[in-house]
This record gives sequence, structure tokens and C-alpha cells, in this order.
Amino acid sequence: MPDPMRFQGRAQGLEHRTIARVTHELLSVDTQADSFIVISGAGSALSAKDLKGYAGVLVDQEASDRVKSSSSFPLVRGYTDLSHLTQGTILAINPDGQTFTLYRPESDYNSIFATGRCNSDCIMCSQPPVALEPDDMVAENLRMIDLISEPPETLGITGGEPTLLKDGLVTILECLRERFPETYVHMLTNGRMFAYKDFTDRIAQVGHERFLSAIPLYADNSADHDWIVQSKGAFDQTIAGLYNAAECGLQVEIRVVLHKQTIGRLEQLAEFIYRNFPFVSHVALMGLENMGYVKRNWDLLWVDPVDYTDVLQRTVRYLFYRCLNVSIYNLQLCILPRSLWTFARQSISDYKNIYLDTCSQCGVREQCGGLFKSSETKHSRDIHPIAADGELEVAS
Repeated sequence: MPDPMRFQGRAQGLEHRTIARVTHELLSVDTQADSFIVISGAGSALSAKDLKGYAGVLVDQEASDRVKSSSSFPLVRGYTDLSHLTQGTILAINPDGQTFTLYRPESDYNSIFATGRCNSDCIMCSQPPVALEPDDMVAENLRMIDLISEPPETLGITGGEPTLLKDGLVTILECLRERFPETYVHMLTNGRMFAYKDFTDRIAQVGHERFLSAIPLYADNSADHDWIVQSKGAFDQTIAGLYNAAECGLQVEIRVVLHKQTIGRLEQLAEFIYRNFPFVSHVALMGLENMGYVKRNWDLLWVDPVDYTDVLQRTVRYLFYRCLNVSIYNLQLCILPRSLWTFARQSISDYKNIYLDTCSQCGVREQCGGLFKSSETKHSRDIHPIAADGELEVAS
């Protein structure tokens, strides 16, 4: 099975990057231009007349003989397997045949990738900033939103740093408000642009009632936070951004990635959040993803979660007893004290999610969030199965 998010074909007649949704069925003429038709497996041959009008024709290796090249339609051949593409999946395909999955209707983990640019350079960034990206990310994202057939329950906005789109972000949010007013829209942002009150006002004035900004805060002081994000002045901007967001009526969440550089003052950070930001909707304490900069900074960042569970337990208890909504992301039940199980969430995106062989024997596997694929060989030393009578404990 190929990577469901990025795979390669050989394109003919595809003159520019094209975004369309997948169909496995022949469509009426008026809907063909918005669709890639997928031809897979053995079967009867299809004529150019059948396929003319589609945004592209995608053919796997087994179906290679069913479709002949034609100037009537763009053709992308050579895919090893297309069985993972469900009806309504939205793809972007480059002229060289490189194929990207933008949206999967069966998934709860879809996101709008706003931009690859960022104004921070965090030492543990799982998706480091890039300078090169498609010319008009706003137009791409509006196209994707338009192609979504059914309103999703949740939809993320991520990057890079989405707020760097400025007016473009406002346009995207306005489109989401009009098309999907009931969808929960969660934006991952460093919050620094919210320090500019006029910009924050414009985001708030969009009026999407289910929009939330998830903002990272890595320390209770500027020196530590700024060093982690590798940007001087970032702490002050983030603090100002949090207050501006609250003043403008935006919902905000605070996120803390747990690693060697944040664990030392995690309890002080919890107190800082409680005393200064009682308005936040949620606090998420997040295990490390072994991607991007984490790979090169492993020794600087890695601490086995079993070695900080005491600190984590005190931190969660502190926030919970003060009525702040708190969750633990990306950590496995077997390495957490049972008193923390009720706070642990199944937070890892489905296409990144795995369980180890030993997890097959675990009695609480269905309730556990598992691991990142990137952690298959680098993970806690204490991953182990739990007896079938293990139960989630209620916080008290």
C-alpha cells in the first residue's frame, strides 16, 4: 500500500497542477470537469469518448491495458495501487504525476494546509518551514473547500503558519463559515500575528462560531520559549496574541509539546496558564512526534515519557482541580498512570497511526491512541500490553 497522502504516477497531457475529487463511476457531462476518474483492476477497455471531459484519468498497473493514451483527456498511469482512494477523495496532481491527497471524506483528521511558510523555527517542528510552495495557496484551498461534498464534523487549518496568509486566511474562514457553519474548525497557529489587534479583529469579525485557535506556549518565561521557537520576541507576541484573541471573542486552546526542554518547568507553566489565561477553552499536553527537526535534534529533545509521568500527573491534577479542560495527546495508556487514562485522547491522525506487535495482546488497545508511524523504532522503553480487565478510571 502506498503512502495514502503522497504517491507517484506518470502523467500525460496534464498541463498544470490540478485539483479534483475522485470518482470510481462514470459521471454525467456536467460533473466530469471536477472529477478524476479512477480506473483500477481488470475489466473491459474504455474509449476516449467515455473519458473525455474529466479533470484526469488515473490508472493503476493492473488496469494499464484498459485505457489507451489520447489527446482528449489528461492521463496519469503507473500507480502501484489506487484502492485507498474512496469516492469523494480530493487530490492535487502535478504535471510530473506527483499526487497529493488533500481531503479524505472517511477521515476525521482532514486539514487545510494553508502555507509552508512560518515566522518561527521550532526545534521540534514536525513539518519544518519551506520557502517554495504552489503560487496561490488561497485559491487551492478555496477550490478544495468547494469540492467537499458533505459537511465534515471537524476540519483543521495548519501549516507552516496559517496567519501569514493575512487577507487570504480571512477569505478562507469566510468560505468555511458560508459552506460549513456547523463544522468545528481548529487552526494550529503560533498566535504571534494575533498580537496585531486589527488583524485579530478581522479574524473575529468573520463570525464562524465553531472556530478555535490552538496556540503553543512552551514556557512561563521569554528566554525559554523564544529559544525553543528560535525567534526572539515570540513569547511577548504570543502572550499579546492570546489576550487579543480573548478580547475579540475568539476561542483559544494552549498546546505544550512535552520534551526535554519543556518538562523542567512544566508545573510552573501550568500555574502561569491558570493565573494568566483562565479564559482558554482547553490545554493540550502533547507527546513528541519523531518527524522533521525532531530527527536532527533527538538528543536535545527526547526524554522517555515514563521518566516524566510524575511531573505530568501533578501538572494535569493542578489544571483539572482548577477547572481547566486538560487533555494528554500522543501518549500510550501503558506508560501512563491509570489516574491519567481519562485525560488521554486518541489524537494521532489515522494515516500516521500504528500499534506495535506487542499491542495486539493488549486489553485496552481500542481505547489507546497508539503511536506515530515515525515512532515505530524509537519509543518509550515501557510499551507493554495491559490485562483485559484494565478500565479507564474517572478523574477525582
